Order: sequence, then C-alpha cells, then structure tokens
Amino acid sequence: MTRAHADEFETHRPRMFGLAYRMLGSAEEAEDTVQDAYLRWSGADREQIRHPGAWLAKVVTHLCLNRLTSARVTREEYPGPWLPEPVVTADGALGPLESAERRDAVSMALLVLLERLTPTERAVYVLREAFAYSHREIAGVLEIGEANCRQLYRRAAARVAAPEGRFRAGREEHRGLVESFITAAREGDLAGLEKLLAADVTWSGDGGGVVTAARRPILGREKVLRFLAGASQGFAAGLDLTVVEVNGAPALAAWDGGTLLAIASFEIRDGAIAHVRAVVNPHKLAFAARQLSHSR
Repeated sequence: MTRAHADEFETHRPRMFGLAYRMLGSAEEAEDTVQDAYLRWSGADREQIRHPGAWLAKVVTHLCLNRLTSARVTREEYPGPWLPEPVVTADGALGPLESAERRDAVSMALLVLLERLTPTERAVYVLREAFAYSHREIAGVLEIGEANCRQLYRRAAARVAAPEGRFRAGREEHRGLVESFITAAREGDLAGLEKLLAADVTWSGDGGGVVTAARRPILGREKVLRFLAGASQGFAAGLDLTVVEVNGAPALAAWDGGTLLAIASFEIRDGAIAHVRAVVNPHKLAFAARQLSHSR
C-alpha cells in the first residue's frame, strides 16, 4: 500500500471511529474495528473503490454487525448493569457536537437504549440518525431492500423512544447541576444532594465484576442518598472530583492521584438529576483515561 493510500485512510479514520463507537458502545472495540478496516483497505483493489468513504463505512458497519452478534450473549451475562464506555468529546473525538440533536446521538442514555435493538436495527438507526444516510444508501450498505430498511428504521425508532421522551437540559443548566453535585459530594452535604435528585432518580453502576458496584440499579431518592452517604465515607473519600465533557455532556470524573477511578454521567429532567450512570470498570475507563492524561 502506498503512503498516499495510507494517508487517505487516515482522513476517514475519525468518521469511521465515530460510526463504530455508536454501533458498539465500546471505544476499545471501535478502535480495533477501525484497525481491521485498515487491513482490508490495505489489501483492497483500488480500482474497485470508487467512493472510499462509502466503501469504508460499509466495511466498518459489517465488521460491527459481526461483533454485535458475538457480543450479545456476553452482554446478557454481564455482571450487573452494562454501560457504554465513556468517551471524552471536548476534543471532537466523536465529531462535531454543536447541536442538541448531535449531542443526544452520542449520549450515554441513548447508547443504553440502543442495546434494545437487533444488530441490523442498530445499524439502520445509527446510519440514518447520526450520519444522515438515505434509506437507499443504508439499503446498499446492508444489502437489503429499501422497503425493509424503512421498516427496520421505524421499528428501531419506536424501540429507543423513551415513553416520556428524552430530556435535553441546556448545557449551562446541565453543567451547573454537575458542579453542584460535586460540591455537595465533596462536603458530604446530603441535604444539598437531596435537593439535586429527582424523587424517582436511578443510579446505575458498571463495575463489570472487576470492582465493587451495585449489581442492580438503585431506585429512588432515599436509596440513592443512602448509597452516596456510604460512598462518600468509603470509596469516594479523598478523591479528586472534576467536571469533564463526556459523550457530549458535562460529567463527573473521579481521580485518585493519576488514576481515573470513575466517570459518572447525568441525565437531567425538569431541573433535577433523574439518572446517574457511573462507570467504574477500569477496563471501560482506559480509553477516557488516555484521553484525559494529556490535560492533567
């Protein structure tokens, strides 16, 4: 493969990473998938590739479909709640996220909902919603009929639609609530935390069986407060808590010296914290830790 062909692939790498991550919910697997696509690119007949971007998108999509099919059993047997790997997005790792719709498309909340879909439904939904592919283009990528593609999209959109809709707090409101949460957590101010939490708040923690985390979601303000009270005296005591942009929204990063121990993402509803998704599995934090190491 010539240097020019290698350089051409690199111009498409960020977009392909964004596609693979949205499909898989795993930054590490997305990187591996893009590298697999690179190997196929390096061995392909250039005369057969008229549109490199489209060719690569098709290759990455099919590689992701294979991974999702094999991952389904693993995720069903996962110890405790399964959450996506957090990605720091302030540097554009998942592409431009200027609009609320673009940020929502990479939110932890949506990525969790995408787990409800079959691999093919997920591919249709991601290509349509995140990359604005037409149904004809998606049909070409997946090698299915256009009518079937439209049906798959309608089914996928219905399955990921939350009954009450997804709530998009303004960025300033979102950041303010996260900062207030961090301040209250640092000070052990349970009364302050109580004011920030919705009555029906949920706390989901992903330890992956590697570190201690609640094996089931914690439901309700009172139970979440009890959990936080214990955490502030144990695990979280003495940690450095900072605000970082993760998956398009302000989130909490917990550090012990130079080690990233947790990233918590917050879903906001009606001015209160409705859902906290905390990733403490060190394997799932590795990608974000590498991203953040450049800024510490």
